Amino acid sequence: MAAVSASMVKELRERTGLGMMDCKKALVEADGDIDGAIEILRKSSGMKAAKKAGRIAADGVLGSKIEDGKGVVVEINCETDFAAKDESFLAFVNDVTEKVFDSGSSDIQALDLESTREALVQKIGENISVRRAEVFQDEGRIVKYIHTNGKIGVLLSMEGGSEELGKDIAMHIAAMNPAVVSPDDAPADLVEKERDIYTAQAQESGKPPEIIEKMIDGRIRKYLSEISLLEQPFVKDGDTKVGALLKKEGASIGRFVRLEVGEGIEKEEDDFAAEVQKQLGS
Repeated sequence: MAAVSASMVKELRERTGLGMMDCKKALVEADGDIDGAIEILRKSSGMKAAKKAGRIAADGVLGSKIEDGKGVVVEINCETDFAAKDESFLAFVNDVTEKVFDSGSSDIQALDLESTREALVQKIGENISVRRAEVFQDEGRIVKYIHTNGKIGVLLSMEGGSEELGKDIAMHIAAMNPAVVSPDDAPADLVEKERDIYTAQAQESGKPPEIIEKMIDGRIRKYLSEISLLEQPFVKDGDTKVGALLKKEGASIGRFVRLEVGEGIEKEEDDFAAEVQKQLGS
């Protein structure tokens, strides 16, 4: 069996970006052949990525790009904030963002990402997932806003107005999280669900049916104003509604999307005491 030198391990690490022990083990298995070791690592990379696939990846960052009337925003997840700051992870985010932009499609399954993702899982040691992407194209002025921590992002399309106004509206959406542009855009099933809740609450008041109906209608109107972008008080001026601001500037919003890293993903809660007991065999 050929001897495995430190320089061989160093070269393999530089070529693969993987850990020292993984590289040394692969070289031993490949009898000192670096190309053979790379093939072994490629195979084990897939295996290790699969083992980590069940772990919850609820952290990460958003990637975005706007150019030539097209805009994209992409969510890439990892397990920890530490990994989300890793240079290799951020390079992967940029690569995925570029591929989504070039494809012009939000169908991330159609992109050739798996081998690169698996190699990154092997290098970083955490589960990595390309969760979702949104693409806006040929929809007037497209504006993006990514919060400084990279965890919240907004993409919107706007007719009229200025770039500065668009960024202000995008920032408002990031902060206030409206569900729809206007009350008329609210899905019927969502409104009906809220109506059922308000009906049950109002009926407990013991008031006459006609009064109850007015109470329910009033609560529905209030609810729709709270979730509608145009009806919300502007975050920079609470005395002005977003709709009034847009009208004053001769602008209108076509649509928007707001992504927040990890939203909707159920995170595991660490129980440190229980983990210590488990380690001690208690």
